[in-house]
Amino acid sequence: MLVTKAIIPAAGLGTRFLPATKAVPKEMIPLLDKPSIQYVVEEGIKSGVKNFILVTGKNKGAIVDHFSMDSDFLARLETKNKAELLGNLSKIPSIAHFMSIRQDEPLGLGHAIWTARHAIGKEYVSIMLPDDIFIGPDPGLSQLIKIAAQEKCSVVAVQEVPKNQVSRYGVIDVKKQFSPNLFQVRDLVEKPSPEDAPSCLAIVGRYVLSPNIFEALESTSVGAIGEVQLTDGIQKLIFSGEKVFAYKVKGERYDVGTPLGLLKASVRLALQNQKYSSAMLDFLSELDREMIVLQGKAAKQRFSSSL
Repeated sequence: MLVTKAIIPAAGLGTRFLPATKAVPKEMIPLLDKPSIQYVVEEGIKSGVKNFILVTGKNKGAIVDHFSMDSDFLARLETKNKAELLGNLSKIPSIAHFMSIRQDEPLGLGHAIWTARHAIGKEYVSIMLPDDIFIGPDPGLSQLIKIAAQEKCSVVAVQEVPKNQVSRYGVIDVKKQFSPNLFQVRDLVEKPSPEDAPSCLAIVGRYVLSPNIFEALESTSVGAIGEVQLTDGIQKLIFSGEKVFAYKVKGERYDVGTPLGLLKASVRLALQNQKYSSAMLDFLSELDREMIVLQGKAAKQRFSSSL
């Protein structure tokens, strides 16, 4: 099974990052030294993906511009001997092809995926949510593609989360477990309460799906919150007789769709980067010493006030 296309839904408003995202797409907010969405595209390229379908909305043109070949800009950098500052970005347009599709109505993730149906055809497709960044020796998407080829079926990425966090995710109900990391899915539940969750295995940002997903989404009705859920479409694949597997992707995952997640990912990447790691370690050590001093002062104040 060869998976060469990826849909990246990037039409969200990014309200968690306001006011920064009033004019700048949240996917373009820097993560260390490049926009967060570039990490997702680079993961796709390393996984064998050659075609990216960007599902965008209003004021998202900067994403498309970022991955376009700008010969004039590159030439100006070369005259200043600064072309190397572009890094991998200058190579991406020569390796991969990008198509932009507009989601005119904010009807949810399932609807965003459905809008890209004409760009896919009758082939398995990968879906990469730009809010999820995976850091590890093996690209997260490539792990799913291997499982999809091995089992000849759709695969979703999962991660075990604390029970009190399951209501933030789509959660799988396990039909059969084949290994510590591989499961066959019986059902999917979107954002269940902790007491109703069938497991703590949450779906996280990467999918390889059968082309039948588009037909399933087309017949999926808008839910209670006014959105078409991708999990409902995948559930229809299962009910139609298709197998769907879930795989615990190896590596660290960061939710960069929240300010705190973006900060954590930035620190992690800085510590891995030869250019920044030494200075970052010194900075963190300094902060640690300051925190110890502050905690000591606070303890003294509490002791004095108790006398």
